Amino acid sequence: MSGLGPFALELGLGALLVAVFVAGLLARGDDRRPIAWLATLGVLALLAVALLLEPAGPALGGRFVQDGLALFVKRLFLTATFIGLLAGISLPERAFARRAAEYHVLVLASLLGMLVLASARDLIVLFVAFELMSIPLYVLAGFRKSEGEAVEASLKFFLVGSVSSAVMAYGLSFVYGAVGSTDLGAVARALDGDHPLLQLGLLLALVGFLFKVAAFPFHMWVPDTYEAGPTPFVAWLSVAPKAAGFVALFRVYFEGTGAHAAAWVPIAAALATVTMLTGNLMAIPQQNAKRLLAYSGIAQIGYMLVGVAAASASGTAMVLFYLVAYVFGNMGAFLVVEALARAEGSEAISAFRGLAQRSPLLALAMLLFLLSLGGIPFVAGFWAKLYVFWAAAEQGLYWLVLLGAILTVVALFYYLVVARKMYIEPPDRPGRVPLSPTLALSVLLCALGVVLLGLYPKPVVMAALRVAAPLF
Repeated sequence: MSGLGPFALELGLGALLVAVFVAGLLARGDDRRPIAWLATLGVLALLAVALLLEPAGPALGGRFVQDGLALFVKRLFLTATFIGLLAGISLPERAFARRAAEYHVLVLASLLGMLVLASARDLIVLFVAFELMSIPLYVLAGFRKSEGEAVEASLKFFLVGSVSSAVMAYGLSFVYGAVGSTDLGAVARALDGDHPLLQLGLLLALVGFLFKVAAFPFHMWVPDTYEAGPTPFVAWLSVAPKAAGFVALFRVYFEGTGAHAAAWVPIAAALATVTMLTGNLMAIPQQNAKRLLAYSGIAQIGYMLVGVAAASASGTAMVLFYLVAYVFGNMGAFLVVEALARAEGSEAISAFRGLAQRSPLLALAMLLFLLSLGGIPFVAGFWAKLYVFWAAAEQGLYWLVLLGAILTVVALFYYLVVARKMYIEPPDRPGRVPLSPTLALSVLLCALGVVLLGLYPKPVVMAALRVAAPLF
């Protein structure tokens, strides 16, 4: 059993995936929501196990590690997945009730890829985990297959993802050719010599990572996919795969390059600059709430890349903290959009008119999420931005910090447009916005996360610092 210790979460999730698949085969009738409850409660049980696990030694000859970084992000993946599945239980469309097993098997398969990716210290394991995470996402993006917009968004997502995966595989093949090994430790040792082929391979592989985190110029799939996809799935898609992409970046370009990590600072700083600019400027004219959050999410990735550009333990730790804050703030905002879409039949920003008069608590939750995304004191997003900028300033990237601060102010414009709709403009219709119990609980969990991290961020910050330090 001790030999299976490092794989405890992966084996547990694999068993849950099989159980959901078999339950789907055995289920009778159109309503298969009990399968959704099985998957959701199973993920919650795995989260409880993850909170009790301690770091374990490497397995598979060092190709798979269960270190502090892996456990930190695995807990984050499981938390985001639980919130997303809980919110999706009450999806009103009949197709979701009838195809619940298919939906949840795909989500769990993608989650399994994320868990393996977090522990991968081998290029082959990393690439296979990336594909296991990504392929179900292409299918889920087009889950409403009777809608042309969903099919188009899924196809765009698949095409961009396939090209990025091909370029990544091409780059990793160069890395293997230069090093003669797929082990990340061997990559770090090889960089001590003059290996232009290795550097070219790492540069090409970066394309795949940038697609996964939706950084410029590989962000084109994001707005259409977010607008067309089921909102609880989109809420999860907007955070969990991004966190997986960042941990893979840390593994390859910090842990894998050793003392040469600073060589990537100019590239990371340039990517942070154009990603922040693109996301914030494109968000301003948006009239659809999900498209606004999509461009806002691209901008948030830019802020995280500021921490990556610091190429330090503190910068990496603050990106990890930012991801935790982002999970609660961004998922919560998407779930409020879902609540309004179910009530009003619209995802337009105009649907928020008078929300504070109709449903004061729901409006307050949305305001908290917007303030967190905007970096206003004292909610989680404020500390996330402050710590990331601080880490970059420690490395002398003052110009990047200044640009990030200016663009944070720009972002307040489009966040406060939604707040004005909720609190100043009159409602189009009377009556409260109905909320299903599971969706209400999901929004509550996100609001609690934003508030508690804003009031007392120290435990998560210290945990992030502990797991980031060994990378350097």
